[in-house]
Amino acid sequence: MKIYTRIIGNLSSPEWRDRAADCDVEHIELDQWTAQKSRFVATGDRNNKYAVALERRAQLADGDIVEYDPEQRRLAVIRIRLNEVMSIDLGALTRQSPETIIHIAVELGHAIGNQHWPAVVKGTVVYVPLTVDRKVMESVMRTHHIENISFEFRPGDQIIPYLAPHEIRRLFGATGPDSHTHDHHGHHEHRESRMHESHTH
Repeated sequence: MKIYTRIIGNLSSPEWRDRAADCDVEHIELDQWTAQKSRFVATGDRNNKYAVALERRAQLADGDIVEYDPEQRRLAVIRIRLNEVMSIDLGALTRQSPETIIHIAVELGHAIGNQHWPAVVKGTVVYVPLTVDRKVMESVMRTHHIENISFEFRPGDQIIPYLAPHEIRRLFGATGPDSHTHDHHGHHEHRESRMHESHTH
């Protein structure tokens, strides 16, 4: 079996989109946890198997191309299924007193920490990955009934453009069934990964 060791492009670029229009494209669909791995075997939607062994710290992105055969005019493209993310908006707290801000921030941190949920803070928004059933997360938030905050669930691919590489890994790479990264007490993984510009499209 051929081993694919590098990412040769991404469908977000005009060059590759033009090539893809004239090619037979096989999609390799990965869940968000498999996409964080550098080594895996996956089956494309044309039933071809792909053994991927990327360089250490390489980071797959949706639309990455692992095979291009110009003679046979075929492409193999990675597709990543991301879970939803709970987006908690703390913007209303900016109009509150410092004491209220501290109280609510600690209360929210306690609620999230008790559930062992990873979280990333960007400005006045806290992003929490869907680690359990959505109804369970909604129930936890309603039970704590923290004032002056609101929350909603958003598709993971909508959140990606706002995140740095280590934050993407925190939200989408450390919550899977095979994960052993339970660093939910505030430690961020600062491992740098190669990311594509496709995160901003």
